[in-house]
Amino acid sequence: MTSQVARGTGDARRSTWIKVVIVTLTTAVAAMVVGPILWPTSDPPLFPEPTATQLPFFIVLQIVTSLTFGLGVSFLLFGLPMVRRVSADWKLRAWLMYLSIGWLLISWWPHGHLHQHNGDDVQGLLYIEYGFHVAPMLAGLILAYCFLSLMREWNGKTTPPFGVG
Repeated sequence: MTSQVARGTGDARRSTWIKVVIVTLTTAVAAMVVGPILWPTSDPPLFPEPTATQLPFFIVLQIVTSLTFGLGVSFLLFGLPMVRRVSADWKLRAWLMYLSIGWLLISWWPHGHLHQHNGDDVQGLLYIEYGFHVAPMLAGLILAYCFLSLMREWNGKTTPPFGVG
């Protein structure tokens, strides 16, 4: 019976990972296609065309940004139960961690496109900078605080949850 329970847990875990991979890749491909449609490059473009040497680096950056966005969507869809298990005794902390991690993963996609779309609008640049630079700073502070509060709680226990440590 124990092996069946363990196998069932493994099957559920594998199923979740398959869902995460599918959602991540599907969302990443959609993000690469839809991004330039939602946020077309400013007219005139803010930056000159990249050289043939620079272009592959921009392509890789766009792929990584889109994959990170897709992983963020997957985390927002599937990650809350795990975050709740880690922070079971403090629901606000679980929500703060969940939303902070989600924002840190998804925010790069609109951030990059908004820079290209904004052009030389300095007020728009200020909005972008505050929204996409101050917010991750706050998310990092929230995650650091939550992590430290979890470590304080686990300090007195012999075994932290999920075999951490």
